[in-house]
Amino acid sequence: MAIVNQKGGVGKTTTAINLAAALAEHEQRVLLIDMDPQGNASTGLGVPRDDRSRSTYHVMTENLPFDDAVRPTRVRGLYILPSHSDLAAAEMEIGHTEGRTRVLTQAIEAANGGFDYVLIDCPPALNLLTLNALAVARSIIVPLQCEFFALEGLSQLLKTVEMAKAGINPKLAIDGVVLTMYDKRNRLSAQVADDVRSHLGRAVFDTVIPRNVRIAEAPSFAEPVTTYDPSSQGSKAYRRLAREILRKHAERKK
Repeated sequence: MAIVNQKGGVGKTTTAINLAAALAEHEQRVLLIDMDPQGNASTGLGVPRDDRSRSTYHVMTENLPFDDAVRPTRVRGLYILPSHSDLAAAEMEIGHTEGRTRVLTQAIEAANGGFDYVLIDCPPALNLLTLNALAVARSIIVPLQCEFFALEGLSQLLKTVEMAKAGINPKLAIDGVVLTMYDKRNRLSAQVADDVRSHLGRAVFDTVIPRNVRIAEAPSFAEPVTTYDPSSQGSKAYRRLAREILRKHAERKK
């Protein structure tokens, strides 16, 4: 599942980290691929910036075997393929190669696998790195912040997904839009949520992620909120989202 939104600050990396951890709690073997050159998902799961000599960058540009770059995290059942700041240059390095949108796909196809879920934290841009994620993903999740401009840019993202589906990955589906940073004390949050649901209907997850101080604090302790404060409202919300996704995928298999 690719976690995608070209807008920054919408809770994309936060959702990637905490959804991955919540799925791992459900006895799933989960891999989080950090495709963002900023590397915040890697930092948030305890991978120091000076310890990323095996990363998505090295897999995509130096033919490092995918399995050699994957490492366990402190969360049982959760693994990460960390990012590296040099990943920002990967677009230029692979931009003129044949099959440039399928570099990540080829690396994953050569791996041993063994994961129940693979989540890809994409950069906040509709660039070649994001296209590599869309090429290999079976579905996408779109975090959408409960703010005034929530729907701005969403149509462009959905067009890009349709282009990816037509050109490089016909199996790509949209799992759903997840509303983030919801503040129940703020009428605007409720208005935005209603507006998004009226536009997108069942494409929006039932679960809403609240604005929660524990979610914001957890990355500074290099762990997901589900382990930092398991009883917090943020932890409970991400667990609900994980259950919703597990149910949705189970129904698809029927």
